[in-house]
Amino acid sequence: MPSTFADHARRRTLILDGGMGTQIFSRNLSVEHDYCGCENCTDILVRTRPDVIQEIHEAYLAAGADAVETDSFGANKLVLSEFDLTPETYSLNKMAAEVARAACDKHATEDKPRFVIGSMGPGTKLITLGNTTWDEMLDSYREQARGLIDGGADVLLLETCQDILQIKCGINAILAALSERNKTVDDIPIMVSVTMETTGTMLVGSAIEAAVTALSQYPIMSLGLNCATGPAEMADHIAYLGRHWGVGRTAGRMVSCLPNAGLPVLVEGRTEYPLQPEPFVEAMLRFVQQHGVSIVGGCCGTTPAHIRLLHDTIRDHRLLSPTDRSTHVVAPAPGVTSLYQSQDYRQDNSLLIVGERMNASGSKKFKQLLEAEDFDGIVSLAREQVRHDSAHVLDLNVDYAGRDNARDMSEIVKRVVRQVDVPLMLDSTQIKTLEAGLKHAPGKCIINSANFEDGEHKFDEVCRLATTYGAGLVIGSIDEDKEASMARTAERKLAIAQRAYERATRVHGIAPEDLMFDPLVLPISTGMASDRRSGLETVEGVRRIMRAMPECQTTVGLSNVSFGLRPMARIVLNSVFLHELREAGLTSAILHFSKILPRNKIADEQWAAALDLIYDRRDTSIGGTGLPAGVTDPKFDPLSRFVELFKDADSTAGTARVTKNLTLEERLQAHIIDGEKEGLAVTLTEAMAKYKPLDIINDHLLAGMKVVGDLFGSGQMQLPFVLQSAEVMKMAVAHLQPFMEKAEGSTKGSIVLATVKGDVHDIGKNLVDIILSNNGYTVHNIGIKQPIADIIKAWKDTGAHAIGLSGLLVKSVTVMEENLHELNAQGISVPVLLGGAALTRHYCEGHLRTIYKGRVYYGKDAFDGLRTMDHIVSDRQETLNIEIDERLGKRTAAEETIARSRAESAKRMEAFEQGKADGSVAVIERSEVRTDIPIPRAPFWGSRVVTDIDLDQIFPFINKVALYRGQWQFKQGAMDDDQFEAQIQDTVGPIFDRLKDRCKRERILRPSVVYGYFPCNSDGNDLIVYDPIDHNREIERFTFPRQSGRKRLCISDYFRDVSSGQRDVLAMHCVTVGKQATEAAQELYKANQYSEYLYLHGMGVETAEALAEFWHKRIRQELSIANDDSPRVKDLFTQKYRGSRYSFGYPACPDMSDQEKLFRLLDPSRIGCELTDNWQIDPEQSTSAIVVHHPEAKYFNV
Repeated sequence: MPSTFADHARRRTLILDGGMGTQIFSRNLSVEHDYCGCENCTDILVRTRPDVIQEIHEAYLAAGADAVETDSFGANKLVLSEFDLTPETYSLNKMAAEVARAACDKHATEDKPRFVIGSMGPGTKLITLGNTTWDEMLDSYREQARGLIDGGADVLLLETCQDILQIKCGINAILAALSERNKTVDDIPIMVSVTMETTGTMLVGSAIEAAVTALSQYPIMSLGLNCATGPAEMADHIAYLGRHWGVGRTAGRMVSCLPNAGLPVLVEGRTEYPLQPEPFVEAMLRFVQQHGVSIVGGCCGTTPAHIRLLHDTIRDHRLLSPTDRSTHVVAPAPGVTSLYQSQDYRQDNSLLIVGERMNASGSKKFKQLLEAEDFDGIVSLAREQVRHDSAHVLDLNVDYAGRDNARDMSEIVKRVVRQVDVPLMLDSTQIKTLEAGLKHAPGKCIINSANFEDGEHKFDEVCRLATTYGAGLVIGSIDEDKEASMARTAERKLAIAQRAYERATRVHGIAPEDLMFDPLVLPISTGMASDRRSGLETVEGVRRIMRAMPECQTTVGLSNVSFGLRPMARIVLNSVFLHELREAGLTSAILHFSKILPRNKIADEQWAAALDLIYDRRDTSIGGTGLPAGVTDPKFDPLSRFVELFKDADSTAGTARVTKNLTLEERLQAHIIDGEKEGLAVTLTEAMAKYKPLDIINDHLLAGMKVVGDLFGSGQMQLPFVLQSAEVMKMAVAHLQPFMEKAEGSTKGSIVLATVKGDVHDIGKNLVDIILSNNGYTVHNIGIKQPIADIIKAWKDTGAHAIGLSGLLVKSVTVMEENLHELNAQGISVPVLLGGAALTRHYCEGHLRTIYKGRVYYGKDAFDGLRTMDHIVSDRQETLNIEIDERLGKRTAAEETIARSRAESAKRMEAFEQGKADGSVAVIERSEVRTDIPIPRAPFWGSRVVTDIDLDQIFPFINKVALYRGQWQFKQGAMDDDQFEAQIQDTVGPIFDRLKDRCKRERILRPSVVYGYFPCNSDGNDLIVYDPIDHNREIERFTFPRQSGRKRLCISDYFRDVSSGQRDVLAMHCVTVGKQATEAAQELYKANQYSEYLYLHGMGVETAEALAEFWHKRIRQELSIANDDSPRVKDLFTQKYRGSRYSFGYPACPDMSDQEKLFRLLDPSRIGCELTDNWQIDPEQSTSAIVVHHPEAKYFNV
């Protein structure tokens, strides 16, 4: 019986229910009695409390829902086994459908039937992650589907899907259960809803494009999104589905959308969702109107109130009929997918390159790796083909006598699919081997291959694999002919292809674009008469197949054509043959692409000889196609001529890398320069037989460090690699130390290092420590927040040659100046090195240098500090002074202008601060910021503390550019774009992933937030903050500077004026990832693990920034202004959202002392934060801000 649900879905917009779990957990149910001791197993409630479940269903139906989902989200065998309820899988699902059916029948009318949607969640185990197997999941889902079908479900929904492989398995399980009951998807349709995380992909990393490509050939009624995020984060994905789903091979299929009520967060032990019905429905309305979404509803956090407003709004906007999408939908290009991304069959400026080097019968290297079961090596070989051979797809053939081929295929596929981002072509003659690989391949693969050699039965078996696992299919030109099964003529190649086309498309329903015909490349290098025409017949076969079946693809195993020839001859013949095949219409080839030469790299004589061989240009009297132009000898043999051209060619046909034999001295330096620890002890032991330990350090190891410094200074070496060199230097010195005489332990010089009072930042200071101490200096690093008295004491105690002061913030520069005055007052004139992010060379050399009686030097970076120390200890300070004088003398007019501008700005700020102190800040004419913006409703008044925030929610909000390039100092420098991208993928990305895992596992980062909402009003330049209970009692007042020109902007202008009689709302937050981040980084620093110290420190800083970004988004959701958010996280870093977040110290609110007011309002001590003397937050990995909701609020300078 045709599905009534599908009929209604085609004719009108259907509204589904909201969050079942949200409603269940709002009830006061007993774990012991209602859950039978199975805590959080909500599925059991259909048996113990059907009244509660039916009540929830009816609440949504009364709100206007057309359909409700059964309470069976986790009721599959894999999940229920965790509660020892596996035997009850069928009965629980049947009861769940019956309870929903009863509720629907109670509310159904002739005009508005109500439908039961059988909910089938992802469970707790995924195949791609190795938690379960295909067969176990298939059995689990099939039993669940049986119960739902027998209980009366109108449609089955695979929802919250996190893994394409899981979806494919679930679809097959449902199809099997339907078949058992003599039903099809025409009777009970299948819906699929995937979950896209805040990362922009599914949990396992799949993009929405990959999901569309991989699922388009399955018989599903709809594809959509649900859970994980609110509608704002789904916008791009829904837009893609609106454009590319429901057209072409998916014509007539629908798009669904069931978002959460915003991003969830744990508050006081309970999960909260901030999005209220109004902004939720506003976003959903756009999806229906703009993207043709025709099945809508809610997921976690949505309530009957959300569904009621959704229903009423769709009705009022007369959107009960689905929006016509025909004018803007475009079918996606046919193709295949990896786990992560899709790949088109037809490439714009190339053919589809299939890497051939993972073939047990064709690659010696792969065969050796397979024999050794070196699976990591095989993954590296796969990556190498992508990077160096430009492979779009990787062929994988493990057929090897004497081994368990199915096991090998499984082991390799499950590793490669997660670590290499290209689709696979699974290549085998064995059904069992192919299926073993397909059960581990989450994307859409290509099967290589089917043919008629063993009759239609074997052909049908391979086609069954293609339809079951959603794969493309290579079909070889081979049939049952016992004398000549491999088609040699173009005519036979076409005939077999046409026969295969008819059977694959008509009998098995495989789409023509998923068929890839291989006309078979046979050697033309043997000299045998039967092989002479193989090249030209293959070229003509491709041309005829593409002309007859233009929707299909063609492919060849290219290298067969040159089998047995010398390497250079093979490269030329393969290259020319590929050119001819592409001219004939070839769309794909299995080849080693880096060994293909373009036309301009092949000599004309060689090119012509290859063409003569391919087209068998022998005399017609001996079976050829005719002699080439200019040749008259009837005995001319194009094969002999071609071979003759390459008789003296380099047999290696490549550029073998020559290993340089390094001297002992060169090896010592190389260990330092390359940061290579392996073999260091052996090299040092060998060196001690020739040199004294101190000579090894001074003459060779330090020489290596000098090269490192030069490379860093010229941009050829990045900071993380500098730190690796420093680690090796530290190891080398430690190894040599026991062999030194005491007198040999002398130092080049010493320095006291400190971060100034009130400043908690130590990364810059510690980098200076690392470089100086590994270049022969003694460093007395006395830590952060150091008052000048302690710095002076350390200098007196140590007699150091210099003092180094570091600080990050503008306020710290003021402290440095105060410190210099104090040194003057005590008659101390020791050289002082100054550095830090807020300090400029000009300010240091042009101002601070003039107020100190001793010498002051600016340290741009650690190596600049090293050079300065070298001059100080060798009494060459005059050289530095001359350089400074020359720089100051060369200042341009532009620099003078900038300096004057900064001075004037400083004077204005000084006047502003003085005005704040005496209450006389002048209010210049107010800006033209709008004053009629509706005031959002605060979700609560006062402040709240939120702890135990899941790091996986925060990590997607990390700004990788700021982390990789800013904190970790991986910069492009002299590298081209491809080289830098390769470094990011191969080196930096894995560091990030490793640190994420470590920070979660060891709880190094512990995100906590204190935030709140306060009534407020503007009063000129002031922002008045009122008591959260008594909205008429002023409790704080901020005074912000105003632009004297331009737009006359001031932060207070973004809030309602006190004269309006309306209270506005001010949000603010303070976030931290905890002191453990600082402690763990310091442990690495003390252990001389400098690179890891840099990485972990940067990770902590940027995770705190990510937490601030994440919580700002949460605040926008709670204020119902988040619908203007960009769905792309990276856009949030450039303020692609409504309003703004201002931290004290920003140009618009530069007074750091305002932190005290924020701290009085929020009391961040509850999350372990305190203020330093300079109003910085300790721990360092913390930040605070006020949040302005006004849509015109952006960053500006005063």
